[in-house]
Amino acid sequence: MGSPKKDQNKGFFAAMTSGLSLFGNAMHRTVNGLLSYEGVEVINPEGGKEDAEEEAQRGRWKQEERESYWRMMHKYIGSDVTSMVTLPVLLFEPMTMLQKMAELMEYSCLLDQADEFEDPYLRLVYASSWAISVYYAYQRTWKPFNPIIGETYEMVNHGGITFISEQVSHHPPMSAGHAENEHFTYDVTSKLKTKFLGNSLDVYPVGRTRVTLKRDGVVLDLVPPPTKVNNLIFGRTWVDSPGEMIMTNLTTGDKVVLYFQPCGWFGAGRYEVDGYVYNAAEEPKILMTGKWNESMSYQPCDMEGEPLQGTELKEVWHVADTPENDKFQFTYFAHKINSFDTAPKKLLASDSRLRPDRFALEKGDLSKAGAEKSRLEERQRAEKRTRDAKGHQFNPRWFNLTDEVSATPWGDLEIYLYNGKYTEHRATVDSSDSIDEADIASIEFNPWQYVNLSTE
Repeated sequence: MGSPKKDQNKGFFAAMTSGLSLFGNAMHRTVNGLLSYEGVEVINPEGGKEDAEEEAQRGRWKQEERESYWRMMHKYIGSDVTSMVTLPVLLFEPMTMLQKMAELMEYSCLLDQADEFEDPYLRLVYASSWAISVYYAYQRTWKPFNPIIGETYEMVNHGGITFISEQVSHHPPMSAGHAENEHFTYDVTSKLKTKFLGNSLDVYPVGRTRVTLKRDGVVLDLVPPPTKVNNLIFGRTWVDSPGEMIMTNLTTGDKVVLYFQPCGWFGAGRYEVDGYVYNAAEEPKILMTGKWNESMSYQPCDMEGEPLQGTELKEVWHVADTPENDKFQFTYFAHKINSFDTAPKKLLASDSRLRPDRFALEKGDLSKAGAEKSRLEERQRAEKRTRDAKGHQFNPRWFNLTDEVSATPWGDLEIYLYNGKYTEHRATVDSSDSIDEADIASIEFNPWQYVNLSTE
């Protein structure tokens, strides 16, 4: 698909530009315009003096730090800075990328509902709304910690889900995740590609996400839009994700194409998402509209993408209440997955919750957080030197590297698949005596304990 752009006067999409495919005249319309679903937020996308003052009040940057960091970073303009730059801990939130992956499970009930539908188009409505629901959490402007190779994150006690993620590669940074309950399985190989543009950063999700709905075994493939982090150094930092999200039913050929409107001056179009569910013949069946920070709704449509007479717009998802004035803009669910409330019995020593730098930052000790972060990164480098000297290579414990290479809009991706060993592990430890939170908190973080090595 191309990237349709909104005409503020007529409410229609402009012509598609990338030419990958066209889905008829329907995608040339703006659903929000058809349904009078408009909203404006005052924001200066380029940053300004007022924005800078607001950002400084958050305690993120002091003026001298801002200028020093700019002198260090300007040489990287145009580069992929995924793993080549050491960032100050004041930019971080007390969470790792592995935990951030688990945030997609907050509204997993939408996948449960999708699995229960016989209507293939409503399945896509609910499944794509699930994929959109995490963007409210993803608008946080703090950076999560990069996981140490072999680091893991486990989550239980939420929607009957068992979730495991693991850092499977350090260069390039890659993570793999698997979640499962009675309704669905979720498998992801995640790899980010970035482009530093000075005061902003483009982030490209070079990953593969697959959801299998267990009722009929249909497989859904998700391609999310890129993300742009604006005003990294000067002005108020904010996040936008302009572009297309495409979810395809690989079993039937049906798909949903949703366009995330870019934020314009004074916030015009920010948060808006609209698009259509199409059948395999590329005919629109259901229109979808909403805001990724608020709610998503749907309505059956005709072949021209117009709402069917006698039908009404129906809400699918609405964002849950969030804490007021939270320092890191965490949701209640983010706090939940960061706690031991969602930890299984006998937590792996490689779990992100146990990282001393993450824990120190959570307690507000930036000095200790920075020192611990440096110590962990140096030990990771030392462990790699030892492996290289012995001719060993790292092999993940819970995921296997396959021979499959997947093409994405931003480059090829090697695929890791869940190997089932974690399910066996959990069955064994869950049948043993439980331990309390104090016992869990006393475990020393050690991802290297579980490193699987082999001789090349």
